[in-house]
Amino acid sequence: MIVSDKIILSPSTLNLFLECPKCFWLQEVRKIHRPRTPFPSLPGGMDLAIKKYFDKFREKNLLPPFIKIQGSLVEQDLIKEWRNNRKGVRWFDPESEATLMGALDDCMVDEDCYIPIDYKTRGWLVKENSHTYYQNQLDCYTLLLEKNGFRHKNFAYLIFWSPKEVKESNLVNFEVEQVKVETNPEAALKTFRAAVKTLRGPLPKHHSACLFCSWGNDFVNFE
Repeated sequence: MIVSDKIILSPSTLNLFLECPKCFWLQEVRKIHRPRTPFPSLPGGMDLAIKKYFDKFREKNLLPPFIKIQGSLVEQDLIKEWRNNRKGVRWFDPESEATLMGALDDCMVDEDCYIPIDYKTRGWLVKENSHTYYQNQLDCYTLLLEKNGFRHKNFAYLIFWSPKEVKESNLVNFEVEQVKVETNPEAALKTFRAAVKTLRGPLPKHHSACLFCSWGNDFVNFE
């Protein structure tokens, strides 16, 4: 978003930039958003429930039994700050004179290195390329940790929750899968600075595969 002359971008806005520079520019500069559809509340409810579940183990300095990751969860006060959508983890880039911010779901520490964790809910089991949709997000988290003085190991974890079966008493069993993802903070920095440069320039051309732009062009040319 742009507040006065200040640019503050998040992993989700950078995802939009990667999808279509034109849609990104229109949203951030002209406040013209893509058409929106009703968003299901279940993923948000699951996200909150999972965080509370992890926090119960955090209080005991333990990990949930299904988590097979070396290390320990960061302390409650720190993750509470990093989860805050209005604050999160921030870094001001003096070169581009813009701010990158992100809100982490969770984070672990191993050998004084910080490992971002993000929860995802799915309607089916993980596929081989499922993690690729979240690469930029995890790259950004690693970059933010690095720029705030936290050591990292250039990887993060995605923890996927997908419904398995419904038992008696309305109990839903979930399949939980964790995926280790190699991260590249330099790629995130390159994307971030390119996005800032785009915002300070003229309206860019749309991405050739952008269905929103294609629909808009078809509508304008409709007779």
